[in-house]
Amino acid sequence: MAKSRRNPLSLPMEDSLPLKQRKPVPHAFVLDALAPLSPYTRPMFGCLAVYVKDKIVLILRDRPKNTSDNGVWLATTREHHDSLRREFPNMRSIQVLGKLVTGWQVLPADAADFEAAAQRACDLVLSGDARIGKVPGAPRASASESKKPAESMKRSKGSKTSPKRRARP
Repeated sequence: MAKSRRNPLSLPMEDSLPLKQRKPVPHAFVLDALAPLSPYTRPMFGCLAVYVKDKIVLILRDRPKNTSDNGVWLATTREHHDSLRREFPNMRSIQVLGKLVTGWQVLPADAADFEAAAQRACDLVLSGDARIGKVPGAPRASASESKKPAESMKRSKGSKTSPKRRARP
């Protein structure tokens, strides 16, 4: 009969390193509302980013510093700000990002209608509203986009090499 061996070098479970406690999910009701879409989350900027399929749709924030930006951040673009502001009168740009206007907009947690506004944002995501959600890493139009044709003209006129390299035989 074989003897069971114990590894004398292994530590009992109670002597192992303590597990790091996870922070509570800020505004967890948002994830409950989006549950039919099977959202997933990732930490981002010390907050919790919420993804649906390949799009980031929201960020949930409840931090002790810069509390005015706590709430639900909407992943959107400037072209949608006016139409979203009609639905969310308290929506504004994120202040901690340091710009006057950003693509990200916040539904502030200290607003009187915060929970109703956050639920409405969830309803828009559930209905597939194109105003909320961005594919990370997708190209975006910017002010520098208008400079690209001029730069490419300079390169093609003054450059002796073609922008596309040929494979060597």
